[in-house]
Amino acid sequence: MATTGDGKATNKQVILRDYVTGFPKESDLIFNETTVDLKVPAGSKTVVVKNLYLSCDPYMRIRMGKPDPGTAALAQAFNPGEPISGYAVSRVIDSGHPDYTKGDLIWGLAGWEEYSVITPNPSHFKIQHTDVPLSYYTGLLGMPGMTAYAGFYEVCTPKKGETVFVSAASGAVGQLVGQFAKIMGCYVVGSAGSKEKVDLLKNKFGFDEAFNYKEEQDLNAALKRYFPEGIDIYFENVGGKMLDAVLLQMKPHGRIAVCGMISQYNFEDQEGVHNLTTIIYKRVRIQGFVVTDYFDKYYKFLDFVLPYIREGKITYVEDVVEGLENGPSALIGLFHGKNVGKQLIVVARE
Repeated sequence: MATTGDGKATNKQVILRDYVTGFPKESDLIFNETTVDLKVPAGSKTVVVKNLYLSCDPYMRIRMGKPDPGTAALAQAFNPGEPISGYAVSRVIDSGHPDYTKGDLIWGLAGWEEYSVITPNPSHFKIQHTDVPLSYYTGLLGMPGMTAYAGFYEVCTPKKGETVFVSAASGAVGQLVGQFAKIMGCYVVGSAGSKEKVDLLKNKFGFDEAFNYKEEQDLNAALKRYFPEGIDIYFENVGGKMLDAVLLQMKPHGRIAVCGMISQYNFEDQEGVHNLTTIIYKRVRIQGFVVTDYFDKYYKFLDFVLPYIREGKITYVEDVVEGLENGPSALIGLFHGKNVGKQLIVVARE
């Protein structure tokens, strides 16, 4: 902790240079150094935290673009010239909030900086289980874990023996959806963008099958190969051509949980989907969802998942980058498929 001798500390930050169009570049994010008061003003209910781990997530690309009324409810645009923000694991330095005291560990939204001043809200959670890796609260036990849980169990309403397809399956959310589906007794296939990721899906996460979509000249044929009788549940992370192909392979009354569409985030004009009439003929239910709508189920999720983690029945792969200065390259790498597993940044180790 670099203090200035007056109760303040230097605070390195990652700043958005300007609104981004097309694929983001590392140069879109710049560094700033300022100071932060480590004491909460009298009467304030804010909390000063030291950020330990930062989460890199695909939805952050949406927030780098110009404000859009269509996405504001999910992802409010970052302000150029200010620190970007995302989900983080942090330790409380000082607190004026009655629910938090010095030394508490929390996860929730915070700035991409060494220290943040936050006003706790329902999207902040106190960390009570520390017998598992603290970094898990950026992924498995944080927002991505809740996303997988809510999307699969609440939106997809799975049944034992059903067929499940997961795109971007080795990512922070997909790897968990596949494992939840196997626990449920489903047949699970995942797609990913490299041999290394496909091997992870089959050998680490227990998927029944997996394929590299970059090596498939015909996605329709690939899906028919792995799902000769069709797909009951599709957990959608990609969009575009993959969604188009999946629609043709859905079974009657199939369900599609739309979690993300990472293939489209960097396009000004998104790709069209052509096979939409199959939704009618096959009575397919497609539902988009936002994880914050399910945060009231977080402690139910913990009760479900923690025993599986402790028994070694759920595993999780993290792609860890050390140092805030390497955060921009880690975030930009998401959109080029460079991460293997959950991408996170270590700001400080304690």
